[in-house]
Amino acid sequence: MLSAKKIVAMVLAVFVSAAASAGVTIEGDPKVAFIYFSPKNDGGWTEAHERGRANAAKALDLDIAYVENVPETAEGVRQVVDLYLDRGFNIIIGTSYGFGDGLLEAAEANPNVAFMNAAGVTAADNLETFYARTYEPWYLAGMAAGAVSKSNKIGIVAGFPVSVVNWDINAFTRGARSINPEIEVIATFANSWYDPVKEKQAAEAMLEQGADVIACNMSSTAVVVAAEAAGAYSIGFQNDMSAAGPNGHLTSVVFNWENYYIDAIKRMSSANWVSKGLPLAGMEIALADITPLSDAVPQDVQKKIAKARQSMSDGSFNPYSGPVNKQNGEVVIPSGSVMDDGGLWGMDYFVEGVIGTMPD
Repeated sequence: MLSAKKIVAMVLAVFVSAAASAGVTIEGDPKVAFIYFSPKNDGGWTEAHERGRANAAKALDLDIAYVENVPETAEGVRQVVDLYLDRGFNIIIGTSYGFGDGLLEAAEANPNVAFMNAAGVTAADNLETFYARTYEPWYLAGMAAGAVSKSNKIGIVAGFPVSVVNWDINAFTRGARSINPEIEVIATFANSWYDPVKEKQAAEAMLEQGADVIACNMSSTAVVVAAEAAGAYSIGFQNDMSAAGPNGHLTSVVFNWENYYIDAIKRMSSANWVSKGLPLAGMEIALADITPLSDAVPQDVQKKIAKARQSMSDGSFNPYSGPVNKQNGEVVIPSGSVMDDGGLWGMDYFVEGVIGTMPD
């Protein structure tokens, strides 16, 4: 696992490289292929990308290919990329943090092909790796959770302790405490991106500790199902998980990948395309957003959530506006300041209000 300092250093290096890029022009008409690490109907991460691919194909009137179950190894990625290149594809889009190294190798070996990846820290003149500011909708989801909790204790089950997960947990906590300052958030890592058994066990443990709202920051519906069985509230992730929790589901944090892919494919198809390096896109294009709120969320809080969402969209509010304090009270961002992207990428701590220990 990369350390926060190494990630920040890589991000800065990519920014410098991207700024110096002379641009890439693909050969011929755009021929686009997506690479998935799991089945397209996995119910979570890949299913959300498949929805984005299909919507982008329709909007752009393109036949966009895809391949499923590609190993998250450099060798596995290179084999698939080479097969696509042999068939004349010139825009390759990966959809996994684990594809980063393989796509970087492929990009360096094929300078006239445009590459893109969703999530990760590798980029080059012809490789753009983007991600959503997922902490924005997670802040909103936290507001909903904080409004309905009676025990003042809620939980979130997450994958790995990397920055793009840590900022979700911390924003969820800050959103909940903006509504109810007494809220405490139990955070647990499953050390997997998809493990329904572990997810269910973690959710049940949180329920036994008194949590009455459980959020899923993974791919399966196991957390939502567990909360529903216990009569608790839940929050889904990746896709709308309301069907798995018809009574307790409050909202889901969902991806709208086509909101990035449509414009990105247009850019990569044009002459002298310049990779943006490691861009983050947020509520301004609703790359990640929340689904309609349950009636269980009080109307006055729903209005506050709508106002906060609009403020994120127009840039007048940031979930990481100071003061931001770590669990031990150490000030990370003082009042009047806002965390920059370097601070986000380097987030290797929990904020005040989180119950749990950040793994070493």
